[in-house]
Amino acid sequence: MRIMQVLIIIALFSSFTFPQKAENNLVLSGNLKTDAKIVSDNYVETNNPQFSYLVENKKSPILAGVLSFLIPGAGEIYTEEYLKAGIFLAIEAAVITTAVVYDGKGDDKTIEFQNYADAYTNPEHNWSVVRYAEWLNQYEGANIAINPDINLPPWERVSWEEVNAAETGSHKLPPYGEQQYYELIGKYHQYSSGWNDFSGGGNKDEISPNFTFYAGMRGEANDFYSVASTAVIGIYVNHFLSALDAVWSATQFNKDLAVKVRLENIQFADHAVFYPSVNFTYSF
Repeated sequence: MRIMQVLIIIALFSSFTFPQKAENNLVLSGNLKTDAKIVSDNYVETNNPQFSYLVENKKSPILAGVLSFLIPGAGEIYTEEYLKAGIFLAIEAAVITTAVVYDGKGDDKTIEFQNYADAYTNPEHNWSVVRYAEWLNQYEGANIAINPDINLPPWERVSWEEVNAAETGSHKLPPYGEQQYYELIGKYHQYSSGWNDFSGGGNKDEISPNFTFYAGMRGEANDFYSVASTAVIGIYVNHFLSALDAVWSATQFNKDLAVKVRLENIQFADHAVFYPSVNFTYSF
């Protein structure tokens, strides 16, 4: 577009390339010295008309930055940096997809390890607060009342207040179903006795295979969530970097191309010739 503008200006100015005859009709003698003095005495300086054309199609750095902060790559499109726009848009799509996919994987794995702990189809359940309460009664001298109805789920057969009051470890068992409930039973040894394959007697530090397997599943879920969280941070970083780049690109766009067109003249003894002059610079 800018090249076309320059060509149009050159075409317009070409009509100005013509000799300008001096207004005075000089009578020369044929003597070189005498004629030189006559020409010098009658010389009238011709004004040098100027016509300048400056490119005004500048880009706003502020607008470019705002566009890219809202949608990475938008500011680069505005400043005609299409390759970089594509890169920022591709990064945005990648990190958003990663965040969504891995957050979903974390949710799926969380449901999996929670169901494993509850084991609804197993009458003994893989982890049971009843077994934990029985261990507290036997080895910690507690007196927790336990409902003998085995048809009830374990979390309905004990008083949570009594269980918490009897606990001597560093933590108190959160209510059933809470996130911390599922975290603690597969993290701290004081809850190892609640697993259905625990065989440590009074030694709560003995870890059963089910405890280890459950902890591994919970660790996988946390890893998935960690990737998702990192991707979310990447989204913010991509917006910020794209905004900075868009501001820089707009600034460079305004500096890269400078075009100035004007009329110049060559002064001869009795006439002047005007011609268009184009100053074209491009910064790399």
